[in-house]
Amino acid sequence: MTRRPPASKIRHVRLTVLPLFALNAGGMKRALAIADRTALATLVLIVGLNVLFFISFVVTMMLAMGKAHAEAPACKGIDMLASLEKSDPALAASIRDEADKTPNGKGLLWKIEKAGEKPSYLFGTMHMADPRVTTMPAPAQQAYEAADMVVIETTEILDQSKMMAAIMKEPDLTMFTDGTTLTSLLPPQDVEMVEKALDARGIPAGSVDKMKPWMLSAMVALPACELARKADGAPVLDVKLARDAEAAGKEIDGLETVADQLRAMASLPMEFHIKGLVDTLKLGERIDDVNETMIVLYQHGDTGMFWPLFRAVLPDEAGTDDGFAAFDETMVTARNRTMAERAEPILKRGNAFIAVGAMHLPGADGLIELLRARGYTLTAAG
Repeated sequence: MTRRPPASKIRHVRLTVLPLFALNAGGMKRALAIADRTALATLVLIVGLNVLFFISFVVTMMLAMGKAHAEAPACKGIDMLASLEKSDPALAASIRDEADKTPNGKGLLWKIEKAGEKPSYLFGTMHMADPRVTTMPAPAQQAYEAADMVVIETTEILDQSKMMAAIMKEPDLTMFTDGTTLTSLLPPQDVEMVEKALDARGIPAGSVDKMKPWMLSAMVALPACELARKADGAPVLDVKLARDAEAAGKEIDGLETVADQLRAMASLPMEFHIKGLVDTLKLGERIDDVNETMIVLYQHGDTGMFWPLFRAVLPDEAGTDDGFAAFDETMVTARNRTMAERAEPILKRGNAFIAVGAMHLPGADGLIELLRARGYTLTAAG
């Protein structure tokens, strides 16, 4: 993953890119108002949906508390990069230049080779059920079908009883087990706003007051169209791959446990999670734009573009670097090291198709570079 550009570049990008949030909302004044309510924690949690596989189960579980959709709403987000390329092509080009500096920042499918071992493949996923995501490119589909084993982040998500058992084993990771409540941690001026925003999403605030804020963020950071798909039982890409592989008689394995992912998310500071929840709710429908842009970038295999573009739309707040660094180390880099270690015995067996969140692939500390450091040759294959 790319690091934050110099402050001077961020300030310039902020003034120029932020109007993209207002393209559907009436101009610069609205854009700046939205910008004032946006924080790094918001973006990190939204992007985090595509870093933490377990969240897809959390959202599905929480939908049972909400209101059923009469019909699936249309996705309304806009592609912010496409809009920027029309309004300010020079700035769009500079962001692309920044993304181009990211090692392995282009491509979702990578062939893994090592002398004496059968080749395997590494594929970057999005943990979403959008048909544009769940329909894999032809080269990836071919590699998947030919594989003897399919590996996802955690296989426990395929068994609801195992997932619930993992949650119940360490309840303090997802729930407040003392006298603390979500409301008691919210800034006083935001309590009413949060309650109204949750109610609008069919989530009575009182029913989730003992729930850790990152659990709620997992749900409110998704557009209505994606929530509707999950409510209808549509699987995210990773789950679809595992289920189809199981039906085809392939072996299935995982690189992490549910507990690994739960502990990682829960280890981040509570202040970070609270701010992320509040700011995500304030962002409202602009969340749709972020998700739409992520899907478009994913379709193009532009994994190195996620952070250069999205960090550009954030105000330059004091302390945001610390929040990003903590998230990057805990939720991405540390887990990359675990995945690389646990993937090695699988790769020795050969002919495996390893599917993990696309955010784990690029960067100097990404899974591709970590596997290369272990003696493997990785080549972009699609």
